[in-house]
This record gives sequence, C-alpha cells and structure tokens, in this order.
Amino acid sequence: MTTGNERVRLIQEELQHAGLDALVTGLPTNVLLLSGYWPVVGTAVALVSRSGKVGLAAPEDERDLAEPAWADELHFFGADSLEDRGTALELMHGALAKCLRIIEAGRWKVGLETGPITEPSPYAAFNLYGPSLGEAVRRALPSVSLTPAAESFARLRSVLTTGERRGVRVACEVAGQAFDIGARALRAGMTEAEVAAGFRTPLSVGGIGRDGVRRADGFVACMSGPNSSRAYGSYARSRSRSIAPGELLLVHCNSYVDGLWTDITRTYCLATPSARQSQMYAAVLAARDAALRSICPGVEAQAVDRAARDVLAARGFGDAFKHPTGHGVGFAAIDHNARPRLGPGSPDVLSAGMVCNIEPALYLEDTGGLRHCDVVAVTEDGAELLTPFHASLEELVLPLR
Repeated sequence: MTTGNERVRLIQEELQHAGLDALVTGLPTNVLLLSGYWPVVGTAVALVSRSGKVGLAAPEDERDLAEPAWADELHFFGADSLEDRGTALELMHGALAKCLRIIEAGRWKVGLETGPITEPSPYAAFNLYGPSLGEAVRRALPSVSLTPAAESFARLRSVLTTGERRGVRVACEVAGQAFDIGARALRAGMTEAEVAAGFRTPLSVGGIGRDGVRRADGFVACMSGPNSSRAYGSYARSRSRSIAPGELLLVHCNSYVDGLWTDITRTYCLATPSARQSQMYAAVLAARDAALRSICPGVEAQAVDRAARDVLAARGFGDAFKHPTGHGVGFAAIDHNARPRLGPGSPDVLSAGMVCNIEPALYLEDTGGLRHCDVVAVTEDGAELLTPFHASLEELVLPLR
C-alpha cells in the first residue's frame, strides 16, 4: 500500500467517525496531510471526500513539487504577476472550484480547520486564508454545510503512516550527521551564533537529494552557560556570547525534510564536567531511559511524563524540570498541543504510529540547563528511538580544542 492509499484510508475513517462528508484545508501542514504535497508559500488548497477522492489546487510555480501528490483532481492557478495582480484567494478560486467537483451535489457537511494552531514555517513568509477559505468553498458550492474540524485534523496528524514515519526517520538521520559535524567543530571562544551555524548548514547540504528529498533545512539555536538555564522558555535564541570550557552548551534543533520535522536537543560540555554537572547528566539520561521503557500502545501519555519526572525527583532535581516530557512530532516542529501530549494530566493514550519527542531536562540558575530531546516512534513492541546518536556521557563531553 502506498503512503497515499494508507493516508486516504485513515482520512476516510476519520470522516466517518466525525460524521463529515469531506475535509478542506489551506494550512500547509494539513495540505501535506491530505495530499502528500507540502506547499511553499501557503496558497495551495487540498480536500478529500468521503469516497476517498483527493483534490489539490496549487500555484503554477510550485508545479514540480505538487505533481507527485496523490490527487485525483490536480489543478494549477497563476501566481501574482505584473499582468494579474489579484489576491491569492482570487487567483486560486477557479482551480478550487474544479477540485470541488469531487464533492457530489447536495447538502454535504464539509469540515474546515478553525481556531488557534501552531504551524511550522514552510518559507520565509506564507499565505493564510483564514475564514476566507470557507467563503470560497461556499461560493463554489452554495449547498454545502461548513463546520469546524480542528479535532479531526488533530487526530489525523497524531498518527503517521508508514511512509510518513519513514520521512521522519530520514530527517533524523540527516540531523544526526549534522550533529556529528557540528560537535566536531566546537571550539572554546566560538560564539553561540557560530556554534548554531555549524550545526544548521549540514541540514540542507546533507539533506537535499538524499533518498529523493527535495527540500531540507531547519532551525538551530545554541544556549550556553547561564543562557542555557533559561532554555525552558517557549523559544530558543543564540546570542553573541562566547562559549567557555567547563560550561554546559545546549544545542536545540528543529529540522525538516519535505515537510516532516524533528525536535532534537543535545547538551555538551567542553572539557571535564563538574561533579554537579555529572549528577545532572546522570539524572537526565536515567529519566530518558525510564520514559523510553514506559512507551507502549495503550499506555497513558501522562504515565510517560511521570516515569521521567519520578526519576528526576528521586535524584533531588524535581523542581528543576520545568516543562512536560514531550509532545507530538512529525507534522509539528514545536507544538506542545500536538498529540500525544506527554505531560501531567494529559488525556492522550499512546497508539502505534504516533511519533513524539522525549525531552527530560534540568534548568539550574547556578549551573546551567541540560536537556536531552529524542524523537521516538511508538510501535506495537514499544519505542523505536529515531535519534540514537550522542546519547552517552562519553559522547556529550567533548575534548577541549
């Protein structure tokens, strides 16, 4: 079964479960989910009907990226130009109307994405249709009934197909090579920004062309010394600070290949760590192992968080773990609401096909921050670790150069 067939079957099951006749989306992540095509500038629209038919409207200048999609109705529209300076919605509407032919006449119930959502960026800037997408659908098919479908999209993104998991695995392999290259280049006196650049460049250089990958890159930040103690915030930021021997050096990476993302962190130490730092490493790696052992289909997501948190608390670091143990990864880069949500009180239950991160961490003002974030696939047999690199104290403590 191809990736498209497997994904379309899951969409059909969700449509039946939710009582919907079709899903329509203009959000790049969800366009990828429904059609296998990851838009660049965000003007594409995808839809799937209850019969399993897929429609895709895409801009002409993204044709080479969109044509491999698994669409039954694939139509292109012109890009903004000197001759035609319409809005994205105006330019797209004719192609959308043709795609909507897969929806049979009648009072169909069509689900649209609504509400707040975290979207990884496919480009430096991209279009968001917002409520105007629903207006465009109703203009083409006045008889349809539009309804919010955020819950359906969230459930669909939470379980990856065989091919989608393969894509995440490739993204992790590319990131692993980038971490090898970046770690070997570390030198005392480099700035955090220079360190981050050394890890980021190989993400595209080593990714594009590998296993048919057409788009690869990512974001990397380095936070060292006292800055690393604040890495529990909602974003990471490299600064001009120079790294020094004996301090913790936290490198955070969100990388992608063709729209499938990673969320990886490694914390290095240049030269021998102090006794306190060694205790932190031992505690975090033990918490990681405990979380990995707890992963299995049918397990409550909060139990995975508890497994990691109990280890850190038993070693005297309970208050220093300031965020949940993990969240869904794959269609998401950093989205703490992506399922499964591995935190206290989470209502989620693990199932085979889910992909998430495991990120036990400690943040101490006087010592620094230490986080170890892996990407993990849930299988019938437990956890498949997709990021096995730089996972021991011997690999994370680097010689002083």
